[in-house]
Amino acid sequence: MAKKFSHTDEQGRANMVDVGGKPDMIRTAEAEGKILLSKEALKLIKENKNKKGAVLTTAQIAGIMGGKKTSELIPLCHPLNITKLDVTTELVEDGVVVKSFAKCTGKTGIEMEALTAVNIALLTIYDMCKAVDKKMIITDIKLISKTKDKI
Repeated sequence: MAKKFSHTDEQGRANMVDVGGKPDMIRTAEAEGKILLSKEALKLIKENKNKKGAVLTTAQIAGIMGGKKTSELIPLCHPLNITKLDVTTELVEDGVVVKSFAKCTGKTGIEMEALTAVNIALLTIYDMCKAVDKKMIITDIKLISKTKDKI
């Protein structure tokens, strides 16, 4: 039997899945992504001399804020009772790696929140560095893991 999309009905219209009958579970997700930056932009970030302020701290906070707003940004996502949302940044040789960890107790997964957190953090870095680096590339955004455990 072929798999079908859960977010469309028989006519192909958008459909928010009814998760009301599912049991609450402890759910986690981890995601990551990267932004490739010029040496100049990396140096400004490392030395905390970007004109817009502390790039990595701002990206971390923005990622957390974005992850919390996922159901407002993605039309068919359910609002979740998020119990933990963490975003970390790491300077690497050619850019910044952003990772997120999200946790909730609920009836549906939290991977979209983890992925949104990474994307918003990366976009914040892009925004804060665009005056210095016109060739940034956001890349390798992916879900690393997701779990669900009985309460």
